[in-house]
Amino acid sequence: MRPEDFDFELPPELIAQQPLADRSASRLLHVAAGGAFTEHRFDQLGGLLEPGDVLVLNNTRVIPARLFGQKATGGRVEMLLERILGSRRALVQLKSSRSPAVGTELVFEPGVYATVQGRDGAFFELEFVDEVATVLQRHGHVPLPPYIERADEPADRERYQTVYAREPGAVAAPTAGLHFDAALLAGLREQGVLIAEITLHVGAGTFQPLRPEQLAQQRLHAEEIDVGAAAVAAVDAARSAGRRVVAVGTTVMRALESAARGGRLRPFRGETDIFITPGFEFRVVDALVTNFHLPRSSLMMLVAAFAGRAPVLAAYRHAVAERFRFFSYGDAMLLEKHID
Repeated sequence: MRPEDFDFELPPELIAQQPLADRSASRLLHVAAGGAFTEHRFDQLGGLLEPGDVLVLNNTRVIPARLFGQKATGGRVEMLLERILGSRRALVQLKSSRSPAVGTELVFEPGVYATVQGRDGAFFELEFVDEVATVLQRHGHVPLPPYIERADEPADRERYQTVYAREPGAVAAPTAGLHFDAALLAGLREQGVLIAEITLHVGAGTFQPLRPEQLAQQRLHAEEIDVGAAAVAAVDAARSAGRRVVAVGTTVMRALESAARGGRLRPFRGETDIFITPGFEFRVVDALVTNFHLPRSSLMMLVAAFAGRAPVLAAYRHAVAERFRFFSYGDAMLLEKHID
């Protein structure tokens, strides 16, 4: 398995820089189990689901996790939170001309500073003078992905957030969920589609390119998940009725399949570093709502494992030819599990 096996050509102008005004007006490419695909609007999703299917959402909430500042010595620095370790301690990514040494003081605003305490691989441990959550709420920026080539705007605080976001902790949105609005969710419930929720807090590692050791060890950066008893019961009910489990986003896929690694889906709260690649045995998910992903990425490997490498790459070529919008603020796919 090589990253180049999951590559595709993408004209840069297809990378969405702004969201649509209407969340559910996005385009939706449906890829059936046999590889055939059809085009829809996202608000037509109900026509592709059946009563009794369970739609599983990730209710994580994006926090303003990016800070801009400088070293006490004057060099500029940009911080992106990975996770909060304690009230005043955090694990972060730092971007600067030179990696700061232990003991370096970083100043983000007058009176708002942190000190580098140590390093863990690509991440740095900081200790803030105030509570991390308070600093981020007052001074943080929405952590838009690096391929969105503009500064965050006030509108992103709401738009780069699902309408069902409740549990603060993510530094990136579960972007498949950005296409749902309240009216669409109400219509699906009225149709008889079951709605369940899990939590996976997306970490800053999602923005990093794949590293050779991750491929060799078949492990990704760890992320916190919470698959509760209610979600497990909803999945069991769908299974008992012969209906499908539809994951809204790769984060939901990772959470559900992690909680089923013992052979059966059970409540689970903790960390997962699961790396889903071709050959993976899916135990829970039957269909996946997802956005279009970066070439050569772990998420391209995940969708290829689920829907088949050849059908996925064919669908991506079709999406490029038909000028779909790509990545976080782009259009969506509904993938059925591939049948050999």
